[in-house]
Amino acid sequence: MTARDGPQDRYKAVWLIFFILGLGTLLPWNFFMTAREYFISRLADPEENRHVLNQTGEAASSQSYLQSMFDNFMTLCAMVPLLIFTCLNSFIHQRIPQQIRISGSLVAIGLVFLVTAIMVKVPMEPLPFFVFTMISIVFINSFGAILQSSLFGLAGLLPASYTAPIMSGQGLAGTFAALAMIFSIAIGAQQPESFIGYFTTACVAIVLAIFSYILLPRMDFFRYYSMKDKTEYSVYNAELETKRDLIKKDEPNGMEQNNSKIIPPHNPDEKPSVIAIFKKLWVMAVSVCFVFTVTIGVFPSVTAKVSTVLGEGNKWDLYFIPVSCFLLFNVFDWTGRSLTALFTWPGKDSCLLPVMVALRVIFIPLFMLCNVQPRGYLPVVFSHDAWYITFMIFFSISNGYLASLCMCFGPKKVLAHEAETAGAVMAFFLSLGLALGAAVSFLFRILI
Repeated sequence: MTARDGPQDRYKAVWLIFFILGLGTLLPWNFFMTAREYFISRLADPEENRHVLNQTGEAASSQSYLQSMFDNFMTLCAMVPLLIFTCLNSFIHQRIPQQIRISGSLVAIGLVFLVTAIMVKVPMEPLPFFVFTMISIVFINSFGAILQSSLFGLAGLLPASYTAPIMSGQGLAGTFAALAMIFSIAIGAQQPESFIGYFTTACVAIVLAIFSYILLPRMDFFRYYSMKDKTEYSVYNAELETKRDLIKKDEPNGMEQNNSKIIPPHNPDEKPSVIAIFKKLWVMAVSVCFVFTVTIGVFPSVTAKVSTVLGEGNKWDLYFIPVSCFLLFNVFDWTGRSLTALFTWPGKDSCLLPVMVALRVIFIPLFMLCNVQPRGYLPVVFSHDAWYITFMIFFSISNGYLASLCMCFGPKKVLAHEAETAGAVMAFFLSLGLALGAAVSFLFRILI
């Protein structure tokens, strides 16, 4: 029996569940970032203490520092735990059951957002509120890292196309957040209480993800693949599938070779070696790392500083960055991620894929030469809004498509029983790319 004789994914239910889980992975954090105006507004000096603070210049300066440095601390408190816990998950996933890692992370993130929503109505001094917010960011991204890498590891047990819905769901999460930002501008929401809707929406999304995950083991299609590493019979099916793939790779003129090498059975008690797995998929791992290093290196630290050619004081200036930067990026990033569900070109063994990934470095100087303001060194070469929008479309769609391809192909470069570990390794390099991108973004901004 081969994998083709197994149950089918009826009504694409498993695909849809992975899409919802992908959405639930990043939607909370995206809504957290969207509400940055709420957090910054609560770091302002209390009205009753403003006069005293102004008389003591040191206190006023300290409070101003908290507001001006909020974005920097938010990035730091997000990327460092994300990288650390994604790395830890590459090792602890063999010791802590997948059900505990995924469901536990979802519940923990949901509780953080529930507390955050309640805190909207609780008055606090700026400094304690700042500390509370940073701790919340650390918790969200720590559990989010475990959730994301566990989810990619779980998808690694299934056919390659089932990593695509996770990536697509994550892309849609950013689109929702961008639309929420634009909607808040349109209605002129300024009061802190109006931001409670963001946190409530995130809580609802997490609850939906939890229910979806509970339904997942009930699906015959998922059970068939997820039990491959738990029974000798299923392990045999998994190795047979890998053997067939190797045979097809070596086929001359479409005919199978009868003298192909037989893959020995796998001992279920043997733990896969992370280093050995990395040696098999290092090209995909480095590629996905480079994709996100380039992306986060300029987005949004450079791209969000571009000014419209029409100047200030008009409606388009108000919506230019929310629409042309955040919404456009997330829509086409989502489009790129979703395209991998339709076709996967180039193939997992093609040299063209890492070449296409490397070529994305061209977007760094292209965006730096747009109308980024303020600037001190480089000239403005692409001043018109059309240039910026065109670059953003190709930048975002290539990010989504190439990153999704790498994440899909990574677990398929190893044997079936190594797929979950491979997915966790790929998630680590994705997070490493995010962290490296955040680091080099300071350099790119200074060079402008």
